[in-house]
Amino acid sequence: MGLPCFFLEKCVTLRKTKIVATLGPASSSEEVINHMVEAGVDLVRLNFSHGTAQDHIDRAALVRKIAAQHRRPIGVLCDLQGPKIRIGTFEQGKVQLAAGDKFTLDAECLLGNQERVGLDYETLPDEVEPGVRLLLDDGRIVLQVDAVRGSEIHCTIIVGGTLSNNKGINREGGGLAAEALTEKDKEDIKTAAALEADYVAVSFPRSGADVQLARDLLLAAGRRAGIIAKIERAEAIPALQEIIDASDAIMVARGDLGVEVGDAAVPGLQKRMIRMARARNKLVITATQMMESMITSPIPTRAEVSDVANAVLDGTDAVMLSAESAAGKYPVEAIKAMDRVCREAEKDEDSHTFRHKVNNEFQRIDESIAMAAVYTASHLKVKAIVTLTESGSSTMWLSRASSTVPIYALASDKDTRRRLTLFRGVYPYPFEQNTHDREQILHMAEDELCRRGALKDGDLILMTIGEPIGVSGGTNTLKIVKVGEHRKS
Repeated sequence: MGLPCFFLEKCVTLRKTKIVATLGPASSSEEVINHMVEAGVDLVRLNFSHGTAQDHIDRAALVRKIAAQHRRPIGVLCDLQGPKIRIGTFEQGKVQLAAGDKFTLDAECLLGNQERVGLDYETLPDEVEPGVRLLLDDGRIVLQVDAVRGSEIHCTIIVGGTLSNNKGINREGGGLAAEALTEKDKEDIKTAAALEADYVAVSFPRSGADVQLARDLLLAAGRRAGIIAKIERAEAIPALQEIIDASDAIMVARGDLGVEVGDAAVPGLQKRMIRMARARNKLVITATQMMESMITSPIPTRAEVSDVANAVLDGTDAVMLSAESAAGKYPVEAIKAMDRVCREAEKDEDSHTFRHKVNNEFQRIDESIAMAAVYTASHLKVKAIVTLTESGSSTMWLSRASSTVPIYALASDKDTRRRLTLFRGVYPYPFEQNTHDREQILHMAEDELCRRGALKDGDLILMTIGEPIGVSGGTNTLKIVKVGEHRKS
């Protein structure tokens, strides 16, 4: 039995950029998630800032049930909350602040009023000094510190407005000392392991050590998953190289990052981060407010369309929906809009000349084979690259180079297939190797892709495989094959 028409259509029309959608109140039912999968979502994000551990476990199970029905791997990304640097609550729920007035942040205040509000980050008075600017509610409210007295931070309001309960606090330019992993995060890592997360995102890392700690805790909990570093602190920018090296992927988290470094700096940083991640053979997700207007509108703005398209043209592996799919009125339409924009942008990609690492000396055989495959694909009219993979490492090398053809990754391990859902231009398929004969395995792989409708007799393809068979990271063979020829002999 072949794949559903939806999956074949996706392969044929070559949407290389992956779509990540956050689940939430608007997208927790079986019906809606089913429509999201039909619309083209590749991974779902479980936001651990909201909901209980059981909520996340149940949602992951439902996603995998629906994915199995569609015979498609769907990745699950667990996004840790990170440190909560927020104000407390008000007696009336909110206050109206006016520029020029005085306002106090007080770590010992229980219920706020027009003059002061509490803090859930009680060490903030120790980390600021007169002259510092604090940005509340994603920068909508700006306070300048006048004095610090004990638990109280006395401020002048620079930019006023409505301030309501539990809004976030950033220090302009960064510099707050909150640890990236809280006690809640450490418990949530255990939940991520229990639900067999494919990726775990670390919020507000400042160094490679923050990322490594999350990896160590996840391994201790019994799960080996990809670790994503969310770049959202000003302090992360000077440490980008070590953070990327410690991660499997990064997320360009433009919300908090824009507040700390200034909105005008974000576009350039986004392009820089995508270049750095790809150059170091890591994945990258571009996120935050990509189609924010679709929380309430069935169509995106032209500016949002350009934003998504530019991320695609920059080479991002994935684009992400947050509130649009979690709490918006049009979660399925938002996925369809992203799908549309990604496909159109990919038509204009300058991907026909192979340039990736042309002046580099390769350190690994599997990387050399992958680069040879992509070079050959860009100079020979082939229909696809087919890689038989155990760990997905050879597929990573393939996906880093701009390929003009789809990369079909055949893997027996379900965890590998689900991790591959984040790789740009890669389409994972299940494949069982029940023999150690290389030629027989290649013939079986060829026949399987024909059976599923991805290939047809007469297609010229490239195939990569490793010997000895079944050894992870051992890809050492590249073969040019005309589909169907082995059945004639």
